[in-house]
Amino acid sequence: MKLGLVSAILADYSFEEVMSFAGELGFSCIELMSWPVGRAERRYAGVTHVNAGMMDAAVIEHIKQTAAKNNLEISGLGYYPNALDSNAETREVSIEHIKKVITAAAKLGVPVVNTFIGRDKDKNVEDNLVLFKEIWPSIIRHAETENVKVAIENCPMLFTADEWPGGKNLATTPAIWRRMFEEIKSEYFGLNYDPSHFVWQQMDYIKPIREFKDKIFHVHIKDAKIIKPDLDETGILAAPLKYHKPKLPGLGDVYWGKFISALTDVGYKGACCIEVEDKAFEDSLEDIKRSIIISKRFMEQYL
Repeated sequence: MKLGLVSAILADYSFEEVMSFAGELGFSCIELMSWPVGRAERRYAGVTHVNAGMMDAAVIEHIKQTAAKNNLEISGLGYYPNALDSNAETREVSIEHIKKVITAAAKLGVPVVNTFIGRDKDKNVEDNLVLFKEIWPSIIRHAETENVKVAIENCPMLFTADEWPGGKNLATTPAIWRRMFEEIKSEYFGLNYDPSHFVWQQMDYIKPIREFKDKIFHVHIKDAKIIKPDLDETGILAAPLKYHKPKLPGLGDVYWGKFISALTDVGYKGACCIEVEDKAFEDSLEDIKRSIIISKRFMEQYL
């Protein structure tokens, strides 16, 4: 397994600065954000370290050379929109950019694009699966043509008022994954596995690893902490941030030794990229950099 970093937390850094920082810390790989250039639609979004719309020969060579100079493998390009949005225009923009990022990954020789399925937050699971069947086969066919795998993160995207009541990502549970993979039988369609999202949903984050071992294309290293007194006050039907917090690895409720052990048991040898979303470490750029160093130091005991 390769220990890496998700570049989203370094939103104010240029591509070159991100690569230099990650290289100096000794990371093996990095997931680079590839959002359309423009304003972010939410926290940790809208970050563009690889511009998928600007991929001429000179840019491609520069990206490859910069990665090589810093001894970094680009484990994936990341773009996490809502491709099942209720607004047709918003939906189409997301779909087209996902395909553009897939093409960019192919040109760079990057094996994986990490993203969300999306979800119409006002529809139930069954109705969203109908949308999924309409929209996602063409995206995966494009990925097959480009020889790039698509890894879906299991984040429910159910944190803020505008994401209520259903969230903005369908691919949240093993039960739904089975439906997705039954509908689209492709070696290029799999998971970007993040254990933290199981924690606040009060689910087992170890058990699915064995069943879906062949579908785990990429892993996010992020922790989460359930705040029991707040949960006792608000209940599980409250907005999830009312009773849990994203944390640095080792500062939450994930048992990382058991998690990494399970990955080794199934022979996973891909990227494990630290994703920092801990607000306790966001007061300054120095705090952010320190959080990355702390996270890497903690995970090195396992990887």
